Amino acid sequence: MRRVWRKFRPVIGLQILATIIAASIAAWIAGVHGAISAALGGSIGVVAGLVFALLAARSAQIKGRSAGEALFAALRAEAAKLFLAILLLWLVLATYREVVVFALIGSFVASILLFSMALFAGDKT
Repeated sequence: MRRVWRKFRPVIGLQILATIIAASIAAWIAGVHGAISAALGGSIGVVAGLVFALLAARSAQIKGRSAGEALFAALRAEAAKLFLAILLLWLVLATYREVVVFALIGSFVASILLFSMALFAGDKT
């Protein structure tokens, strides 16, 4: 489990940093609602990434899995991440009347793209 968290921890930190930067830029351009929208968008990416990492860590604890079972676990974690991200985006768009869509989607996309960096992060173990 530690191996999985060691791989995702720096990427999640980058997601949070990018969300803070996006919220600051959005606040400067679109005011407080832009900042809130950007913070929500980035947070959706972070939460979805945490769910993926949690499911990946849980499946990594099971020893003796075949390659097919490992692939299925990874796909299940990705499906959970995607479902949660879509659900949270819909929830924000449906409930936050003053949402700045460009800031929300922009910070969400940046957060998701940064999460994909975990695939390229070196594994030193």
